[in-house]
Amino acid sequence: MHRSAVAALDSLLGLPGDEHESFHPAALAELDRREAFPAAACRVLDDFGLSEHYVPGTAGGRLTDYTELMLLLRTVARHDLTVAVGHGKTFLGAASVWVAGDDEQVRQLGQLVSSGAIASWGLTERRHGSDLLAGQVAATRTSRGWALNGEKWLINNATRGRLVCVLARTRPDGGPRGFSLFLVDKQRLAEDAYTCLPRVPTHGIRGADISGITFHDAEVPGGALVGEVGGGVETVLKALQLTRTTCAALSLGAADTALRLVADYASGRRLYGRTLSDLPRIRRIVGEITAAALLAEATGIMASRSIHTLTGEMSVTSAIAKALVPELVHHVLDRGAELLGVRSFLTETYADGVFAKLERDHRVVAIFDGNTAVNRNALVDQFPLLVASYRRGRVDGDGVDAAARPGTPPPAFDRRRLALISQRGCSVVQSLPDTVARVRARAEAGSLPAAVADLADRIRAEADDLHQELAAQRRTPRDVPPSAFALAERYELCYAAAACMLLWLHNHEALAHEQGDAGLPPELWRDGLWLRACLSTVLTRLGHPLEAADAEAYDRLAEHTLDTAPPTLATAFGPAAVRSPA
Repeated sequence: MHRSAVAALDSLLGLPGDEHESFHPAALAELDRREAFPAAACRVLDDFGLSEHYVPGTAGGRLTDYTELMLLLRTVARHDLTVAVGHGKTFLGAASVWVAGDDEQVRQLGQLVSSGAIASWGLTERRHGSDLLAGQVAATRTSRGWALNGEKWLINNATRGRLVCVLARTRPDGGPRGFSLFLVDKQRLAEDAYTCLPRVPTHGIRGADISGITFHDAEVPGGALVGEVGGGVETVLKALQLTRTTCAALSLGAADTALRLVADYASGRRLYGRTLSDLPRIRRIVGEITAAALLAEATGIMASRSIHTLTGEMSVTSAIAKALVPELVHHVLDRGAELLGVRSFLTETYADGVFAKLERDHRVVAIFDGNTAVNRNALVDQFPLLVASYRRGRVDGDGVDAAARPGTPPPAFDRRRLALISQRGCSVVQSLPDTVARVRARAEAGSLPAAVADLADRIRAEADDLHQELAAQRRTPRDVPPSAFALAERYELCYAAAACMLLWLHNHEALAHEQGDAGLPPELWRDGLWLRACLSTVLTRLGHPLEAADAEAYDRLAEHTLDTAPPTLATAFGPAAVRSPA
């Protein structure tokens, strides 16, 4: 990954207490209270050149590593989710063109976005929500191109954005091949061809431009068509594989800030003659939420690397990341609020109200680009393939190995390898038998405590049982039993466990002896402490009681969060990549 870009942005925005003036928490809190867009903060990101990282290198931009993009947006989200959502939406709005646009479209859009043009994604409608096949915005052919009619609603940056990538019905009867995508440049439309709708007040991200747009016989040229006529839904589903994965950045940035606030409060608050952090129960909570944050991070890193190395499996991987990572971070926020008590609700008195705002803002992340239920349904649809591939032991070994080495440059992303269905299943989960065997071998060689291998064995057994249940699952396209969603959640946790084991196996030898300001200290790699804590978290979420010996890993992990800084995997893979949010 290009560590210099992430380090440069991190340095520009500043550490807590020494932030760039446009990113000062009090200033952002005031904008939130006024429900005003954080324009000054976004200009800082424009001047930095963040928009260039939304544009593929093949189109003249700097996007050659999706893990780098995730880390950049995580850095912004650590300071403010509204800014990250407002600025990062341009990547989401442009993604369909990166997936299906012709060379000229890609080149032109790359130039516009790199120069600061804002793009939005016009998918949803007032009456239809996530049901894209029910969309009523229509595009009809004209002598000069196409005419758009209808309303798109709850569109991020619909008003502020110059460009809108619109999903429109091009066949009256609709259906999977009845919709197409159009890249609309509002500056090239007649003044009466569209109306921007009023901003919709929201509970979180109050300053974001969540609005809509109505088209009135809006004439767009033939070159506005993205991909083929009738290919709109397929293109959207492929683009979502990129955007859903990248959305993990928003949750990871929120977790960084939540852990910092919790650690600061626990270390500074005195109770019964000692600091709160001296109380065993408090340390246990801090350790447990640190492990949950690391589990989310491991999932996000493996998923973002897989865009390059396991591209054909992203229909599964992106759904896992988009469902699980926000849910894990919700847990971090909930337990953090429990520890902070009333201070988690104060909007001015404590820490400029950062935690209260963070908790509100993060709720929307689980809704973006398909909510948790939509993503788990995408997994349910692929249960038969996942079962067959697991039983056959189908693993793209090279792809898995490359995904698990985030300190190395990834292979170039090839959009042609994106697929609506993963014919190979999910190599990360399907590698579990071999991965667990390697963990056991490391334990027998003395590189890991035997207890870590025992946890890995239990997860392997869980995965075996899970696939038996997946095979027995019966459903119809319109009747998905609630039990199927619970099975999908268990599958996500198996993926997260495998991601942690793979990252440890492929990196511990180098990182266990690395010195410096790495966010995950060498001692946490040497005895697999972070791995043990994360695997324990997976098993408890799968319904297993926490063993006393494994709980000690939480306590040891808490020492690093409270005494130094919350540990992060990304920093460990490159000290220059991300400064730990001390």
